[in-house]
Amino acid sequence: MNDEFELWNLKVEVVGDESAMVCEHTAGDSFDVCGEDITFASGGSFSMYALAAILPLLPAKQRQTHENDWMTTDAEIACPDPNCGARFRISRTGKTVFRHSETTVVPLKKTTDD
Repeated sequence: MNDEFELWNLKVEVVGDESAMVCEHTAGDSFDVCGEDITFASGGSFSMYALAAILPLLPAKQRQTHENDWMTTDAEIACPDPNCGARFRISRTGKTVFRHSETTVVPLKKTTDD
């Protein structure tokens, strides 16, 4: 049985006018997401509070969505500090193929019944 599935790879990048940022964000700071792995640029940093606001969106952005779904079209997330002008752009950068058998011990059902 073919147990392959694809997820989008993501890049999350700080964007915006640094003069409007009151937090310690730096335009261009970023991290990448491939599967469940988050990779930060060498020597880079990312706000724990901004990361906490972004994390719930990443699994949805990794999956194929309908072209009219806001998860497909909307790419920028505001900093959780209402006084900060930073934005975080989530870009889909490519796809990676994974196998169910390599990501969980729960077996696939052989029928469509749940």
